[in-house]
Amino acid sequence: MNRIQSALEALLERIDTPSPIVLADVMQENIDRMQAFADAQNLDVRPHVKTHKCVEIGRRQVKAGAVGITAGNVGEAEVFATAGFEDIFIAYPVWTAGTKGPRIRKLAETIRLRVGVDNVAAINALADAMGDEPGLLQVVIEVDCGARRSGAAPESAGDLALAARRRGLVPAGVFTYPGHGSAGPDARKRAAEDQDAALITAVRSLTAAGITPEVVSAGSTPTVEFATNSVITEIRPGEYVFNDLNNTRLGACTEDQIALFVAGTVVSDWVPDQVILDIGTKALGREGNPEIGYGAIAGTNAVLSKLNEYHGFLPLPGGDFRPGVGTVLPVVPNHVCPVVVNFEEYIVTDSTGTTLERWPVDARGFLN
Repeated sequence: MNRIQSALEALLERIDTPSPIVLADVMQENIDRMQAFADAQNLDVRPHVKTHKCVEIGRRQVKAGAVGITAGNVGEAEVFATAGFEDIFIAYPVWTAGTKGPRIRKLAETIRLRVGVDNVAAINALADAMGDEPGLLQVVIEVDCGARRSGAAPESAGDLALAARRRGLVPAGVFTYPGHGSAGPDARKRAAEDQDAALITAVRSLTAAGITPEVVSAGSTPTVEFATNSVITEIRPGEYVFNDLNNTRLGACTEDQIALFVAGTVVSDWVPDQVILDIGTKALGREGNPEIGYGAIAGTNAVLSKLNEYHGFLPLPGGDFRPGVGTVLPVVPNHVCPVVVNFEEYIVTDSTGTTLERWPVDARGFLN
């Protein structure tokens, strides 16, 4: 992680802490690497913007070759549609309560919009929301491949697609999420195999119902390198753009491919062999446990052992690493996504730390 340390050292007099620092050159390498993988496999890339929530980063992903973006909710989709993104998939079983029905219809009238569904009630609600123009909205049937989250049984995909078609919606295909691939390094390939099996079954179910899927969509960053089955047409990785400690532990990235860290300052050192940083759950979220810690100091063996809202507890390992009060340290998060929602902007630099830009986290706070 020498690039992280070098960049932070060059920025010290120009930033406040805590701040999320993005190495734009590393990020671009990650974007280009994923696009090259997809191109080699004849796959479309539809990155999940919930990881970064930043219009500028989304534009760079599309410029590199992404066919569109994936959003996690209606609000995210609206932010990116307003910024000019014209092909958005809300990969979530949206329920059209409150204002969501009219908002979805407005989006579908202005961009190519796809929405995830996994039950007939949601299909009917979406059709009702679209009024006399249900054909403007495409739906993608979500099936479960073992994560036990949302998603219908794969063999039910055809019935759900027919239900959508009967209501005038356009069934575009199927998608799934192999979330159980994050359980450990050995789980990644097994989860990808489960994903293959579920998508093959779902495609057969659609075909039996007389529907040819336009899209067969797979995720995620931990499993994407195994998403090579010919049934898959697109991938939806999100975390790859920044990467994090969890992905390094899984073997989904290397330490040199981590593009985001949080700069924090040592503010107290009264407890022997421990310092306190100005980074707590308000900056890092709560991802972690006592075994792996709650974030690591780049280039050292030190990890945060505990977080309060504004305090990060850093036990000092043996050796020469003895940061004093006022020292600014680079903290690499376990999971990058919860970090992003805590800040209004990124500090964007490169591995040398010579440049400095500020990019807004445009979709921060848009959760419904």
